[in-house]
Amino acid sequence: MTNPPEPNAERAEATAASIRELLADRTVLVTGADGFVGSHLTEALIDYGADVHVLVRPTSSGMLNNLLGVREHIRVHRADITDKQSVLQVLKALGAAAKREPVIFHLAAQSHVGESWNRPYETMATNTIGTLNLLQSIVDLGLEIFKFDTAGSSEEYGNVNPELHHHYRFGDDGGLTLDAASPLNPQSVYATSKLAADFLTRNYHAAYGVPALVTRMFNNYGPRQNPRFVTGTIITQALTKSYVELGYLGAKRDFCFVKDGVEGHIHAALFGQPGEVYVYGHGQHLTIGDWYALIAQIGKEEGHWGDVELRLNEPERGRLGGSEVKELRVDYAKLGALTEWAPRFSWQQGLRETIAWYAEHRNRWLGRVDWR
Repeated sequence: MTNPPEPNAERAEATAASIRELLADRTVLVTGADGFVGSHLTEALIDYGADVHVLVRPTSSGMLNNLLGVREHIRVHRADITDKQSVLQVLKALGAAAKREPVIFHLAAQSHVGESWNRPYETMATNTIGTLNLLQSIVDLGLEIFKFDTAGSSEEYGNVNPELHHHYRFGDDGGLTLDAASPLNPQSVYATSKLAADFLTRNYHAAYGVPALVTRMFNNYGPRQNPRFVTGTIITQALTKSYVELGYLGAKRDFCFVKDGVEGHIHAALFGQPGEVYVYGHGQHLTIGDWYALIAQIGKEEGHWGDVELRLNEPERGRLGGSEVKELRVDYAKLGALTEWAPRFSWQQGLRETIAWYAEHRNRWLGRVDWR
């Protein structure tokens, strides 16, 4: 894969102006808004001047911990997306409040791959039935919307299917490069649930004309992320111990800072074509071992910890059976050509901000880690 061209500055500024115009005073709904990516997206939409509504579960998200700073700028709807009737009521309220055709950003999900094996039915219900409930409710209500963005996942690609090898792209370095047209081969309950949501979204566009599209953000990381994901696992261990335990180090991932990912959602939703898939990330990848080394180096440079020993604990921390996805790297040229979207944060910038957040908010994650 060759490096993507630098964005055209003039066209990028024109896109930013169009975003502000399209979102100014427009009603938007963010499902899963109190989650990691959802909370960052909510903040960005407020900054753009949108009339932001959020859908959160009345149980786990009842405290709105990630949205405390913007609580007075949002309208909160508490509902379970696996319950069709409660979803219907939220969308009725959204339609009544809408000042312009609303945009729906659907991010609510059970998003942990490992946890999807422990809670497979809940994962399928939330990620697949929840998406179906939203789409069917739009149809049932005859709700006129501007766009519906279903957040997919890079995990949908899984590993290379040997029978479809000729359909894949490989870069100059021999590494796999994935785009919206690459074959899909999910390796977990989570990935399969997101794939089903992905196709349901496009089914409802084809059948009913719902202006819906799919976005696949690669391996997000940043402040507020659940510490059970690999970046948080490394950082929280380094902040509290003299060593870090990890499983398989050879998997390669394309890590995208959450603030870049949020802009990807917005760009795709506002300018993307219904029925299409838009993928984005950093555009480069590295092994989990190298990601650990980079985090350890930056944290030490910033004075958050000293030398940190790496210990391998693969049986306990590896993925179930043979379900490990070996390599993920994105080609985001399709979205870049559409809107000049490109990542603005280097890995070093994103990690400095992420490490600082974990260091300053220990009370937010100490009870959630899975390495104790």
